[in-house]
Amino acid sequence: MSPRTLAVSAGRPARTPGGSLNPPVVLTSTFVSQGTPGAGEHLYGRIGTPAWEPFEEALAALERTDHAAAGLRADGPPATVFASGMAAIDAALALVPVGGRVVVPRHAYQVTLVLLREQAERGLLRVEPVDVADTDAVVAAVHGSDEPAAALWLESPTNPMLEVADVPALVAAAHEVGALVVVDSTFATPLVQRPLAHGADVVLHSVTKYLAGHSDVVLGATVTDDPALHARLVAHRTTHGAIAGPFEVWLALRGLRTLALRVERAQANAGEIARRLAGHPDVVEVRYPGLPADPGHARAAAQMDGFGAVLGLRPAGGATGADALVAAVELWVPATSLGGVESTLERRRRFATESLTVPEDLVRLSVGIEDVEDLWADLERALTAARGARA
Repeated sequence: MSPRTLAVSAGRPARTPGGSLNPPVVLTSTFVSQGTPGAGEHLYGRIGTPAWEPFEEALAALERTDHAAAGLRADGPPATVFASGMAAIDAALALVPVGGRVVVPRHAYQVTLVLLREQAERGLLRVEPVDVADTDAVVAAVHGSDEPAAALWLESPTNPMLEVADVPALVAAAHEVGALVVVDSTFATPLVQRPLAHGADVVLHSVTKYLAGHSDVVLGATVTDDPALHARLVAHRTTHGAIAGPFEVWLALRGLRTLALRVERAQANAGEIARRLAGHPDVVEVRYPGLPADPGHARAAAQMDGFGAVLGLRPAGGATGADALVAAVELWVPATSLGGVESTLERRRRFATESLTVPEDLVRLSVGIEDVEDLWADLERALTAARGARA
């Protein structure tokens, strides 16, 4: 079935007369149990709970894993929900051998880079940043001059620069040397890009963003078709305790039901706004893979089913102009995070931990599902106000 259909239909309870259409919220910390625990038996809420399984099953189906069509396996679906996106990232990094070299994008989610630096300082990993859009440079880094990388970490499109990686080519190059490949696909969602189909070992999401979609929960998730990797991710969650609350997961599943509609509308809005911004006299640069002139356009068109709903804007006037723009909007919401129904924006270098190669004046826009003319009118008025603030 189409991912649009799976978003609505996957993770439902069995059809029984008088049964519930939606899975219930399961609120229990422990389960009735005696004797030697059996396979698939629920024992304790930190280890496993029916509260997680419908969402995990639905996400696994959306990522089109081999196991999804068969329903729940004895040890659960190959998706694993975590307490936050960073908890999922931490679990995925735990798959890398101690001291292993990890090739990472120089532009990526800032807290991912912070965690990588912390682990490198502790001697747990060696980190090599690369321009992920430069395929030859990434392949060379993965192969290494002395030893191959242990893992390749990808974001595509990257946060916040919207660079697009050649995912199939990079996965193939990494597997040639036995490197693990993890793809953070938060920006794209499974409706736009499915890295497991290109051979990636693990795909992860900040469920907080598009999957839940309403800026009301904090969750993360991983998906893998490798049973051994899945078992290690689950074990990490169990041991480290980064578990999701039942109600938050229920809300995320409810949000997932409208994912296709939200992504379709937000993506259409983003494309229209990007086109208008590209011709605006008060705009220095627009980054959006949907623009034909964007460096990542051809690659995105070839390997993605759309271009997403996040874009980068550099208004005239440098950081001063960017701050003035953010301060002047009335419909757009100045806020961090992304992927909700509302449109948000922020100057990314306001964070001290943002990559230093991100321009000081870059404003990241997460385009929501409002009427595009209202969004444009507010943004155009704010650009005019920012011009006045620079004068």
